Amino acid sequence: MTERANWTETPVAWRVSEGRVLYPTAVEAMEARVAEIQAGTAPELVWLLEHPPLYTAGTSAKPCDLRDPDRFPVYDSARGGQYTYHGPGQRVAYVMLDLTKRTRDVRRFVADLEDWIIGALDRFGVKGELRDGRIGVWVDRSGPGYRREDKIAALGVRLRRWVSFHGVALNVEPDLTHFGGITPCGIQEEGLGVTSLVDLGRPVTMDEVDAALRASWEEVFGPTVDEAEHEKAPPGRGLSELV
Repeated sequence: MTERANWTETPVAWRVSEGRVLYPTAVEAMEARVAEIQAGTAPELVWLLEHPPLYTAGTSAKPCDLRDPDRFPVYDSARGGQYTYHGPGQRVAYVMLDLTKRTRDVRRFVADLEDWIIGALDRFGVKGELRDGRIGVWVDRSGPGYRREDKIAALGVRLRRWVSFHGVALNVEPDLTHFGGITPCGIQEEGLGVTSLVDLGRPVTMDEVDAALRASWEEVFGPTVDEAEHEKAPPGRGLSELV
């Protein structure tokens, strides 16, 4: 295995929520988990979920990029970045890691998150790419005489005392017209858009995406353990003893 700055032998707890989780509920849960991680009373966590349709405004959001403010609920978000959409058919992954146990290098952390998503996409034969000046993961769909690049995954994180929260959003099969209510991430260039795995001709299930995300995560960041398995551990027994 190639040495990675954020790879550790300590398993990260892995949670997958069924149904649709309200955004305020998710933020409240993240805030609580971050505090527990800082206190050393809970393990790091990757939380996979779906939201009902909504828009979030990151710390750099510009009011002019909210084109249709009455379409869906709009929430201010503590994550970095501008406006983004969340909704059914999109896999949101909230990442709560203690970077004091990994590397206090924010750029390296973001790069590893991008590698994680690129590795998951590769399992479906999709080549995810990065672009200077554009956050997230892109797919080049250009052809002879025309340019087209579509965003397939958005990324926005925040750190509090070196514990991360918020994370990434991978488009599996969302209604792409829902992105029309905002200027996604403030990008308005000609030839740039939004896509999904299904839009690219990969009719995968959310379970298949979750499996790809987990396998890619373990290559980039290290082992995982189902959160339920951690909760079954006797008091004083470490996660490393469960795997």
